[in-house]
Amino acid sequence: MKSNIIPAIKLTVATIVLFCGIYPAIIWALAQFTPSGGKGESLTVENKRYYANVGQNFTQDKYFNGRPSAVEYNSASSAGSNNAMSNGEYLTTVQARIDTFLIHNPAVKKSEIPVELVTASGSGLDPDLSPKAALVQVKRIAAARRIPEQQLRQLVSGHIQKPFLGLFGPENVNVLRLNVALEKL
Repeated sequence: MKSNIIPAIKLTVATIVLFCGIYPAIIWALAQFTPSGGKGESLTVENKRYYANVGQNFTQDKYFNGRPSAVEYNSASSAGSNNAMSNGEYLTTVQARIDTFLIHNPAVKKSEIPVELVTASGSGLDPDLSPKAALVQVKRIAAARRIPEQQLRQLVSGHIQKPFLGLFGPENVNVLRLNVALEKL
């Protein structure tokens, strides 16, 4: 028994040192080389500070809507819904989101709605959409703001972020940055 306990204690101490000390220190040091110094991407609009790397709740028809949030966009309690695709409550929630989207976007067919506009992300705080999810909203925003659709499509195209090094991850559009640019039009 003694021959098993001592190695287990040594392994426990080694992993605590590694994962509670060395690894966080390395990640913190690397974060210091980012443009924001590891503090997150922030935007200041009308003397109010917003974080571009945390999803925001835009509900008015004149704005691009982001992904729904399972935590009501509360970054202190980041989490997904943890409901399975077969869960009745989850299906009811998604159907309600689809119905709401179709009411506000009558020109869009149900089959044209990108899944990310009616399902929450794993963190519940995803700040980005695919270009397709942003473009499907253009007609509604053009009508609400009385702006030509082509001008809005160009705005979306100008805010598409390419994959890191052209390889890692999909193209996406940051909803907060897009809506700030929309307000400047």
